[in-house]
Amino acid sequence: MSTDTLAPAAVDEVHILWTSEGMSCDGDTVSVTAASQPALEDVVLGAIPGLPKVVLHNKVLSYESGDDFTRAFHQAADGELGPYVLVVEGSIPNERINGDGYWTSMGNDPDTGEPITFNTWIDRLAPGAFAVVAIGTCATYGGIHAMAGNPTGAMGLADYLGWDFRSAGGLPIVNVPGCPVQPDNFMETVTWLLYQVAGMAPPIPLDEQLRPTWLFGKTVHEGCDRAAYYEQGDFAKDYNSPKCQVKIGCWGPVVNCNVTKRGWMAGIGGCPNVGGICIGCTMPGFPDKFMPFMDEPPGGSLSSAVLSTTYGPLVRSLRAITNRSVNREPRWRHNRTELTSGFAPRWPGK
Repeated sequence: MSTDTLAPAAVDEVHILWTSEGMSCDGDTVSVTAASQPALEDVVLGAIPGLPKVVLHNKVLSYESGDDFTRAFHQAADGELGPYVLVVEGSIPNERINGDGYWTSMGNDPDTGEPITFNTWIDRLAPGAFAVVAIGTCATYGGIHAMAGNPTGAMGLADYLGWDFRSAGGLPIVNVPGCPVQPDNFMETVTWLLYQVAGMAPPIPLDEQLRPTWLFGKTVHEGCDRAAYYEQGDFAKDYNSPKCQVKIGCWGPVVNCNVTKRGWMAGIGGCPNVGGICIGCTMPGFPDKFMPFMDEPPGGSLSSAVLSTTYGPLVRSLRAITNRSVNREPRWRHNRTELTSGFAPRWPGK
């Protein structure tokens, strides 16, 4: 999915209004502090060539608090703040079923003194943002808070604003899922959008679930260190094994995520890479369609049985034969008197 957009001309400064007042643990904010490609501080301090000046408003990382912190949000809602990118962290509750109160809020209305709900902030800020980014699985698709039986009616941002929503920059919502988000995935995405604000990048390419295509176009399995074991029908029976973990609960073959390829911090880590199973946290169906987490996924028993009893053993035995062959040195490497160069002429006597 892509869109044709026109960026503002001569942009000198862009604000990032980052609100984590949804149903959230602030884990995505904490995760992004580990980014290095690029680092958040490099973007904010102007170390990235071509980017306009970036002003970040995030309650966890901000010096300001209280009214001083929310001032920029009020200015943006009133149309008094230059181009901004709205980052939403946390799932959106359904305030239509809140009873006599409200589910979550940020700051107070200066006229009434009443709390301003998270939903009200989204209603005020999303239409005027150049781009709207949902960070983490809670904001993108509802996540843990939206699982069956939850009392808040929690949902993802696209479910709240509508999947056909378009920002002031003509963009759909940009979803960067993960529980929490992989830090470099988010920083790459927001950097692309900042370049787009400055008119220096084409429209960001998104898939049908509004995820950046270059980040979520492959499965966990396709980048996994353990994938060769799957192909050979060689499966782990417990969590101490280095082999494929499909039979002990891993959903990697069907989950769109690049963490096995990218790692978590500085290329290191990533769930199956360090012994954890993939539980599908980047997917719209998470968590309901992936529970119970430690059980073998549906279809895993069939695919693993086929691989374990037919193709896998045959491939392993044939590879073992070749392995034994290439584990021997060629016969011309020796310290004997005869000369054996390894050259075998096609026509004897020539």
